Amino acid sequence: MDLGLKGKIAIVSASSKGLGKATALKLAMEGANVVILARNERKLKETKKEIIDKTSVEVLAIRADVRKREDIENVVNEAIKCFGTVHILVNNAGGPPAGFFDEFSDEVWYDAIDLLLMSTIRFTRLVLPYMKKQKWGRIINITSISVKQPLDNLILSNSIRLAIIGMAKTLSRQVAPYNITINNVAPGPILTDRLKSLVESEAKRKNITFEEELAQYTVDIPMKRVGKPEELAALIAFLASEKASYITGVTITVDGGMTRFVL
Repeated sequence: MDLGLKGKIAIVSASSKGLGKATALKLAMEGANVVILARNERKLKETKKEIIDKTSVEVLAIRADVRKREDIENVVNEAIKCFGTVHILVNNAGGPPAGFFDEFSDEVWYDAIDLLLMSTIRFTRLVLPYMKKQKWGRIINITSISVKQPLDNLILSNSIRLAIIGMAKTLSRQVAPYNITINNVAPGPILTDRLKSLVESEAKRKNITFEEELAQYTVDIPMKRVGKPEELAALIAFLASEKASYITGVTITVDGGMTRFVL
């Protein structure tokens, strides 16, 4: 299926590894030129080389911390300088620390807000003028199944990611006349460094092995396995495409059937 992404310009945040990397690679394989960013410059360079080796697109790699407003502004400015516009924005960030309510200070909460919510707001604010001008845009926010079914030890993620959902739903109605769609994807357990970190944390807390804790993640998954990054990336590529032009303001789970909600 031709998704109509050839020549489109996509910014994918936190894209040197995990879900962000899988997404950038998938968009590039569909013909989009990609702007990738991360804090780790070495991994960023490795990812750029991998994408170029596997595709024929242009890749702009920029070292950036999505918690910093000036870094986000620099990414968008450099993308415009290089490509002239932005068609697709994928908002992504590593998750905040796992833990319970009484473990976190104001500073930790504010840091998590900058990481998840403010990065999404800042990137979206900066790219929207270009999308409105060209009357075409796709914004996809990578969230978590915690926005549908909160997880006990992820109070930071449970709370802040819901704010992204509310913003996306409201904004999607405001920009729809410009042929701009805004959607959210909510992955369940997917084998990334983030999941490995959560498994290690819980295993330590429970005094069990990594393998024993990872097995617990599949107990409530009807497919009896954790997901692959490329499975989420496939959905994001579809939502970024011409084929998804009438889908906006929705949150789609990718969880192997794990969550039990109906709506």
